[in-house]
Amino acid sequence: MSSMPQRTELDPAEIVEAHQTGVWRYLRALGCDPHEAADLVQDTFLIVLQKPFRQYSDAATAGYLRKVARNLFISAKRREGRVMTFEQVDTIDGDWTRWSAHDNGEELLAALGGCFDALGDRAQLALDMRFRERSSRNEIADALKMSEHGAKNLMQRAKKRLRECVDRKMTTDAD
Repeated sequence: MSSMPQRTELDPAEIVEAHQTGVWRYLRALGCDPHEAADLVQDTFLIVLQKPFRQYSDAATAGYLRKVARNLFISAKRREGRVMTFEQVDTIDGDWTRWSAHDNGEELLAALGGCFDALGDRAQLALDMRFRERSSRNEIADALKMSEHGAKNLMQRAKKRLRECVDRKMTTDAD
């Protein structure tokens, strides 16, 4: 008997169904907007599935798909003339692999939701306006009846609290 891992052929639709959400969330974590992430997910699966695909394990498949998506992301940023350092991408990739590779980011998303709910109302509103509604800092300041500098500080503190809370939850859960 061979000690090589067993490979199985999968239906392309099964591969897409099992991994599409995780690849999309990974690309969003790297900095893609939702539409760009969707396009890169589609490109990722087109590239990977052009040849017969053999799966060794779900983790190996997810890792391979993330690698292809990452390379497409970097190429897209270069074409746009935007520079991202490899250190930034490597940091995000490492965090994603450590926290989300096994469940397509479900646990991380739940942690983020819990941490967001723990923020004060003003911080939640500011972050909602900035990241969901794409409001300017000036619009946020007006809505919160504060200076633009005050809105900037509020959002910086809120993002720091979110990062620390998510990190704490994910580190605690990993132990």
